[in-house]
Amino acid sequence: MTTEHLPAPETIITAHVNADFDALSAMVAAKLLYPGAEIVAPSYREKTGVNYFLDSIAYIFGFRQAKDYDLSKVKTLVVVDTRQRGRVPQIAEVLDNPGLVIHCYDHHPDSDDDLPAELSVVKEWGSTTTILTHLLMERGINPTMDEATMLGLGIYEDTGAFVYDSTTVHDFTAAAWLREHLMDLSIIKDVMSTTLTSEQVQLLNRMIESAVTHEVHGISIVTTSVVLDEYVDDFAVLTHQIFDMEKESKVIFALAQMGDRVQVVARSRIPEKINVSIICASFGGGGHSYAAAASIKDKTLEEVKAQLFAILFSTIHKEINVGTKMTAPAKLVEDTDTLAQAESIMLRYGLKAAPVVAKGTRQSVGLIEYQIAARAVGHKLGDQPVSDFMNSRASTLLPSSSLYPAMEIILGQRQRLVPVVDKSNNVLGVLTRTDIMRLLLDDSIRIPEGDPLVTTQKERNIAGVMKEKLPQAHINLLRIVGDLADRLQVSVYAVGGFVRDLLMDRVNLDIDITVEGDGIAFARSLAEELQGRFRAHPMFQTALVIFNDADGKEQRIDVATARLEYYEYPGALPTVELSSIKMDLSRRDFSINALAIRLNRNYFGDLVDPFSAMNDIREKNIRVLHSLSFVEDATRILRAIRFEKRFNFKIGPQAEKLIKNCVQLGLFEKLSGSRIFNEMRHIFDEKSPLLCLQRMDSFGLLRQIHPLLGLTATKESAIAEVEDVLSWYKLLFLKQQPANWVVYLLCLCPNAKYNEMAQVLDRFTLPNRQRNDFMQLREATRNASKKLLQWTKSEERSMGELYRILIKIPLEGILYLMSQNNMRGIKKELSNFLSRLWNMKLDITGDDLLSIGAPQGPEIGHLLSALLGAKADGIASTREEQLALARQMLDEMENFHKQELERKALEEAASKAVQDEPAKLEEPADTTGNGRELTR
Repeated sequence: MTTEHLPAPETIITAHVNADFDALSAMVAAKLLYPGAEIVAPSYREKTGVNYFLDSIAYIFGFRQAKDYDLSKVKTLVVVDTRQRGRVPQIAEVLDNPGLVIHCYDHHPDSDDDLPAELSVVKEWGSTTTILTHLLMERGINPTMDEATMLGLGIYEDTGAFVYDSTTVHDFTAAAWLREHLMDLSIIKDVMSTTLTSEQVQLLNRMIESAVTHEVHGISIVTTSVVLDEYVDDFAVLTHQIFDMEKESKVIFALAQMGDRVQVVARSRIPEKINVSIICASFGGGGHSYAAAASIKDKTLEEVKAQLFAILFSTIHKEINVGTKMTAPAKLVEDTDTLAQAESIMLRYGLKAAPVVAKGTRQSVGLIEYQIAARAVGHKLGDQPVSDFMNSRASTLLPSSSLYPAMEIILGQRQRLVPVVDKSNNVLGVLTRTDIMRLLLDDSIRIPEGDPLVTTQKERNIAGVMKEKLPQAHINLLRIVGDLADRLQVSVYAVGGFVRDLLMDRVNLDIDITVEGDGIAFARSLAEELQGRFRAHPMFQTALVIFNDADGKEQRIDVATARLEYYEYPGALPTVELSSIKMDLSRRDFSINALAIRLNRNYFGDLVDPFSAMNDIREKNIRVLHSLSFVEDATRILRAIRFEKRFNFKIGPQAEKLIKNCVQLGLFEKLSGSRIFNEMRHIFDEKSPLLCLQRMDSFGLLRQIHPLLGLTATKESAIAEVEDVLSWYKLLFLKQQPANWVVYLLCLCPNAKYNEMAQVLDRFTLPNRQRNDFMQLREATRNASKKLLQWTKSEERSMGELYRILIKIPLEGILYLMSQNNMRGIKKELSNFLSRLWNMKLDITGDDLLSIGAPQGPEIGHLLSALLGAKADGIASTREEQLALARQMLDEMENFHKQELERKALEEAASKAVQDEPAKLEEPADTTGNGRELTR
């Protein structure tokens, strides 16, 4: 269906998104200056109690949406109350029109994002509407009463009813002229009423309670932050009320997490020292030097707060830059040095990290941490070059850089230090975490405990997200866990894939819990609380709680103790020590799995993200937490590949390099077969194992596990066919589910000899029973394949005969046969067997056969088997038909037995006659001649 457009206008008028009354009023004023132009309305702020009024003015003044017009015909664009390209996304396509003329009317400061305008009328007056009203006055264009009232609204709002410091004499003059044209003050009073609703009063109290005053070089700065489940209008009004209360404070920043955005509203009484417009512009917002705002997407409240303070610090300390605070000269490590040499250098000088330079130069190529070098030496990798394990993507800065990016790198990206380089990338010095902390803890800067400047743990509350995406039963369960933790006086967290998938909007209801305390004791109490049971694993300080939910369905929760793991040698199982949640998360395989949600009642929904996992999720990046991650546990390579393909992410360059290093070092040889097999089973259960196997093959991993597992074009085709067959089988919704690994392993080793296949299974350290089952299935499948080929050549393809060939083959074997090229001609019959015949049962039993005269013994089994074949062929589909056929078969059996008895009787008679013949020959001669005739 095509969209019907209104007649294409040559001139359109628009304003910034999230428009206030000044923007809406300025568009109305501009339409008076541009007769024939059409207003393309942006989104505008909804205001409690006046939504009907907003809808009315949209109707009265002809506001339209961009989608209503064919914007390709626009020749002139009029933009009011902004000049920034990024704030008018609703008309982005118009900006590409050839020969477009742009006119701008604005009262905000210049920015780097300003549109290239042929006409730009910019005055630092109280409102943009004031500027346009003066143009109307000059040109003698008189507004109607409705238009005058609308323009008055814009002026009254942006000047705070003429009490803001930004108010000028021009605003009073414009308002007086509009009053002469019957501007209705009663409407403005009603619309601009500052009476707060009960919800707004509650929010105002929360903002006051969370307000914190910071003294930075004598400047009093107030910050307040709240987390809200949904968007709240008039947040700026509430911020202004707090600012009025805090008379001693010179600057206020109010931050609110609203859904997936953080709203920032700023006010400044000293714009010559702290220009809040410049600060908000750093977040993509804008405004005036004394009043500004920004809306930031995809960042947590704590991330925005930390960035805000870093910008403030750089703003106040303009005379301080990276060059003035760096340590020089720096101790350097060359990329060809061994890890043992690097460890020795850093240990000698007490360094936690060192810049890495190209051999014989000062050219920066990366960064090596002491912890990584020391652990590598402990793993007998001390003779490996630094280049294999350094961070080759470490951020660097020029000496002239401000301190803000340095803070972001060290506190935000958690990089140990920043190499300071010249324009040719030669290392001049370093700026360390210690240098930054000394600056922040200077006596002239009083920072409250817990301030984002001195903590790097990122938290935001996602209770609203949990409520929206999780079933109520799971919310209730998590609340029970949190309340129990409060009673036991421990902190408890939901962790791992549950948290990751929740934030990625994926279904995962498997809950893992981590306790800062005794996890086994907590699991015991939780099992009692849920009237369930638990199983403890003391070696790893974990437990499993099993209970029934309200529907009687069995549920499980894994409970772990917050712990620190270390590996005594590559490929070993971890040694466990008690730790905190942050240290517990640091042992995770990848950043996207290093997430936790606190469940204690007063902190319910607080997201813990110490390693910037949210950034990696947004950027679709698989990142390890340290350079020895794959060395210590090479199975993480398989998990990295699995997550990369499952989530359509990308293994980062640094992680990819580390994988290649592990392959070259042959670390898979140090892994137990059972650990490899466990990860391979997970890969085979993915939606598309072929993508994972191809990625593994690109690293040479399959052949390193066993040479027979390497991919070929034929194998890839067969595996793709298996994926289709397994997807088809899932759609049958049958109770029995296959072990996918069996089918895929058959595909990976299609022509392997018995001894070769045994070697592969031995590499996976399969238990004897599982190993024997696989080998028997493999042989049964090969035999069935031969019989099926013969069956395809028969003139009559009896489904009963097909049933007899396949009925004893395990499900995995049948699915494998369906995927084979030589079976394509009978795929329909094979699928029919699985969907219709495989679980087929007779409508009669052995007792029914006995009741109609069948003899006890093996004949019962033969009859039932024959009847199943007949049902498969459609000969005996109902109970009556099966009984009738059974009687017929019994009759035939009886006749057969009678014929057999008669045959045996004749054979016995003939045998007896032969035995009697000699006796007759010895009798006396018959002189009458009769006896001679008889003998003859």
